[in-house]
Amino acid sequence: MLDPVQARLIRAHVTLCREGELEGLGGAELEARVSAFDSGVLTLRFGPPELFHEHGVLLPCVEGQEAFQALRRWVLSSSTVRPHAAHITLAHPRNPRAAGNTPMNAAPLERGLAVTFPTVARIRQTGSAAWEQLSEHHLPAGRGASG
Repeated sequence: MLDPVQARLIRAHVTLCREGELEGLGGAELEARVSAFDSGVLTLRFGPPELFHEHGVLLPCVEGQEAFQALRRWVLSSSTVRPHAAHITLAHPRNPRAAGNTPMNAAPLERGLAVTFPTVARIRQTGSAAWEQLSEHHLPAGRGASG
């Protein structure tokens, strides 16, 4: 409802790493790093919707940010990784504002949302086509990371 254009391009997700950060990291190496993450699955809790850049809407991460950053550092094999705030984009401002992009339609999300992520996927977009999933790697079962 909030952004049917974005919904057609890619399912709701949290971006762990940007494309520039993954240069030189092959699929097998990514799989090895993800499967060796000692904190296990990642659980994030999201706060109420926030507006950004006129008609963009996102859910900010309000719990689990430390574990998210730890997974970023682990995957990128660096302790100096630039922080990237976990969030879910529900309406992207680069897309036209949808008729359903209203505070009333976003209001049910005020209660918060908790999501456990058992996998990390590598995706890509070519031009303006729908995003393509290249691979999916399972985080090890365990105590689960939140923060």
